[in-house]
Amino acid sequence: MHRLRSLILVSTLLAGAPAVAAAGDVSRPIVVELFTSQGCSSCPPADALLGELARRRDVLPLAFHVDYWDRLGWKDPYSSAAATQRQRAYARLLDSATVYTPQMVVDGRTDVVGSYRDRVVQAIERARAAAVAVPVECTAQGDGVRVRVAGGPPELGRATLWLIGFDQHRVTQIGAGENGGRTLAEWHIVRGFEPLAEWQGTPYETTVPAATVARYERLAVVLQEPGGRILGAATLEKQ
Repeated sequence: MHRLRSLILVSTLLAGAPAVAAAGDVSRPIVVELFTSQGCSSCPPADALLGELARRRDVLPLAFHVDYWDRLGWKDPYSSAAATQRQRAYARLLDSATVYTPQMVVDGRTDVVGSYRDRVVQAIERARAAAVAVPVECTAQGDGVRVRVAGGPPELGRATLWLIGFDQHRVTQIGAGENGGRTLAEWHIVRGFEPLAEWQGTPYETTVPAATVARYERLAVVLQEPGGRILGAATLEKQ
């Protein structure tokens, strides 16, 4: 049986109230993406900070394990080329000269060194003050998941609706590389992500099939503009 934990204006969506909350007046989670690797000795403090954020209901933290550390002594079992590609896309959007770990991207608009706690917290609060929210809902439907997105004003344009599967918590014994001999605890590890649809500003609904849902421990949906800004997010826990 699935236990829903929707984190964005679900009651507003169901009640048919205005679709988009004003900037700074949102209840959706702020999305924090950590680009990390088990091969990076600077990353464990950022991983631990992400674990703290995972206990907050107002933040959706996601750990993307990049693969460019894999050739340097330890192959991260959670790494993927897709995570590296996403980080490089952010580098272009944020006009960054390079990619690095640990990097946190906050709500798709700001990046900060992921182990700098104060700067991360400040970036989250700044993102909350500037955020808008398009209501997003995901609910169990049989063995699948129904995803609904409300409509938005024309000025929002279009956005990609992402389905993200992740593991809640994992502990790994590191056998080599910069962290060789250490035991690393990590949270909200992204295991797969894929576009569900291109949202055009009008109400949208789709069903994620059971075969897709079964691949992941937990699920999130994120609505993101081409320029990187997050418009909506929700999670669904499975148990």
